[in-house]
Amino acid sequence: MSDKSRLPDAADLFPEMGELAGAMTRVTMNGAIPRKTVHLVQLRLGQLAGSTYHTVRQADLLRKAGATQQELDSVASWPTSPYFDDAERVALELAEAVLTANPLGERVSDELFARASAHYDEKALWTLALALSQMCYFLPVALIAKPVPGKPLGKNYPK
Repeated sequence: MSDKSRLPDAADLFPEMGELAGAMTRVTMNGAIPRKTVHLVQLRLGQLAGSTYHTVRQADLLRKAGATQQELDSVASWPTSPYFDDAERVALELAEAVLTANPLGERVSDELFARASAHYDEKALWTLALALSQMCYFLPVALIAKPVPGKPLGKNYPK
């Protein structure tokens, strides 16, 4: 593993990215869904995309949000894990549906949406959708630029 990223910090080239990232974080951390759920689905997206940077970062944030080691260890096998409640399970299912192609139909079926709606009100569903979109925004950055996993923000790119 390299100790430096492929590209320099985009914030040096595009200072407005800090404002954008901050706004996205404020939206996803608005309290409509637990922080733990936000980081849980974001960790799953990082895993599905094969991003070590996001997997390490989101696991750390998930741990700080109160997840147990058993929960962290079983995110990749969540359908058979006993450590997640029904609301977390449907959030994880939504995360997978968004990032995984479904050759048999639409990714988020009416049935999946109805199950999610049973656990989350409209603001919470929007928050969950935006938490997923936040990761979809930053996944290409991590996959192309390859910031160094485990280093603090702003320290994972060469200067």
